[in-house]
Amino acid sequence: MTIRSLSFPKCLGTLLFLGLIYLFVPVAHAETDPPYESLKLFVAVLEELENNYVEDVDADTLIHNAIKGMVENLDPHSSFMPPQAFEDLQDDTKGEFSGIGIVITLQDGILTVVSPIEGTPAYDAGIYAGDIIVKIDGESTKGMALWEAVNRMRGPRHEEVMITVIREDEPAPMEFTLKRDLIPMTSVRSALLAPGYGYIRVTNFRMNTHEEMGKQLEAIEAEASPLKGLVIDLRDNPGGLLDQAIKMADFFLNAGTIVSIKGRDQKDNQDYQAHPGRSDKNYPIVVLINGGSASASEIVAGALQDHARALILGTPSFGKGSVQTVRPLKDGYGLKYTIARYYTPNGRSIQAKGIQPDVEVDPGILEETRKKASAFDRMIKEKDLPHSLSPEDTEEPSAKETVPDASEQQRQIKESAKLLQDVQVKRALDILISYGVFSNLNDK
Repeated sequence: MTIRSLSFPKCLGTLLFLGLIYLFVPVAHAETDPPYESLKLFVAVLEELENNYVEDVDADTLIHNAIKGMVENLDPHSSFMPPQAFEDLQDDTKGEFSGIGIVITLQDGILTVVSPIEGTPAYDAGIYAGDIIVKIDGESTKGMALWEAVNRMRGPRHEEVMITVIREDEPAPMEFTLKRDLIPMTSVRSALLAPGYGYIRVTNFRMNTHEEMGKQLEAIEAEASPLKGLVIDLRDNPGGLLDQAIKMADFFLNAGTIVSIKGRDQKDNQDYQAHPGRSDKNYPIVVLINGGSASASEIVAGALQDHARALILGTPSFGKGSVQTVRPLKDGYGLKYTIARYYTPNGRSIQAKGIQPDVEVDPGILEETRKKASAFDRMIKEKDLPHSLSPEDTEEPSAKETVPDASEQQRQIKESAKLLQDVQVKRALDILISYGVFSNLNDK
């Protein structure tokens, strides 16, 4: 429908939508109030474009674009969402959807990958945290809203979408043709790295993440009792729901602050405390992080680091130190905006800084090398001497283990072997084993 002029009701509606509060300013001050002057300017521009732009323009589209610009210029995590985008956002945390499996943000207006989600087409294809998406299906992403980019990458399962990325240290843009798939809803999985040493992988923070975490911990603690150490892997974890991060940190803390939230108004400030007596998990912990660990995963890492409850290993995290809320609006629209900054228990803000690891270790894969037998290896040893005594059965008592069936045992062995090729996981396990050895020395 072509609209030639902006009717008074529509002008009034615009004013109500953009700044209702200003309509209650006393008349005596309204005409000199700066926001009121700006709204008059807005209406003047809108009318001018409607009446004289080179082509017909839709007033609703202009207004929505203005709101979008107003919100998105606040920070990279605030956005005004049309109904479909708002629905998609809710699916991210509780529903099932089809897509390529990446979390993205706008950094200085540039569409950037925060992290790929493990087990998704993007992860399997080798999309990395920090990749800049310059095209989607051949169309430039310059000026594209975040929700619009998300919407373009989602779609029916098994249909393809092509994204073009620029990556640091790569001389030319890289193209990835990805087949959309259902994004896995399981956010926690576990394995045993070695007898007595557990591994928990948390890919994101959804509505039931802390329940999944509890079940996986119980399984590990039952399988290898007592548990001598635990690796919590938060790498490429883009975050998610704040309450799930707080509950996860509470698993391992008995007292003290987990995270503090500070907004513009003091009434919005909150301290989230650990619950006394809820944690009997006294084993040492190493938390893995990298540049794809953001938001909720940084809250967990920061809390455990400040309470000296875990050693943080890997590379600096993403550095998102703000909290957003989502408000439903009329006609299915939604508004996501930043309401507070958060601080670690020691009062640190990690905004644009990230969590700094206690031990910095670059990622990598350990290559299996076949060792050549040296002259020393070929020398005769005690066991090769004639009539040498047989070794005594001095096998050290190992952690109590339940014996899984053969196929499950093979799966676990393969999973552990694959994990131990990961340089950062292997380093974490070595630290936990070393801790156990030196703790025994100190106890003597």
